[in-house]
Amino acid sequence: MLQIELIASPEWGNEQDWPDLAARAARAGIAASSHAGFLSRNFDMELSVKLSDNTEVQALNKAYRGKDKPTNVLSFPQIQPDLFEALANTDDGEALLGDIILAYETCRDEAAAKEISFSDHITHLIVHGSLHLLGYDHENEIDAGLMENCEIKALATLGIANPYAEQT
Repeated sequence: MLQIELIASPEWGNEQDWPDLAARAARAGIAASSHAGFLSRNFDMELSVKLSDNTEVQALNKAYRGKDKPTNVLSFPQIQPDLFEALANTDDGEALLGDIILAYETCRDEAAAKEISFSDHITHLIVHGSLHLLGYDHENEIDAGLMENCEIKALATLGIANPYAEQT
């Protein structure tokens, strides 16, 4: 069972059901990954999502990635990828996959620039962050392609268009 803990800063408002969106996005990301079997295992998985702002995300980005600027999403995995096989073989217990944090202003501006809905963009970023928690990355072309394919597949199950398709 997948449990999502969500905290949202006031600027995120309450027009959107953020806990439901985060749960659907994380579940879709996991289901589209090579670790889809985790969703049917008899243990609890948890991840946290924090909807924050540029100031907090910039501080974290500087502290953990050495980049003194805000970014849209950061992920902090709690399980090393080489331990996933042991996790897949357990029948009980719980596992904290990690934390995802998003910056409101950056996400808002990106959605506007791409002319997509804010909620669709946030869904994409939570899918993206969930995949990072599962060991996916985009540091090289092959890994980026694998991760993007998982994102496209996950978003399609949620009725969201391919974010990597060429804009016409």
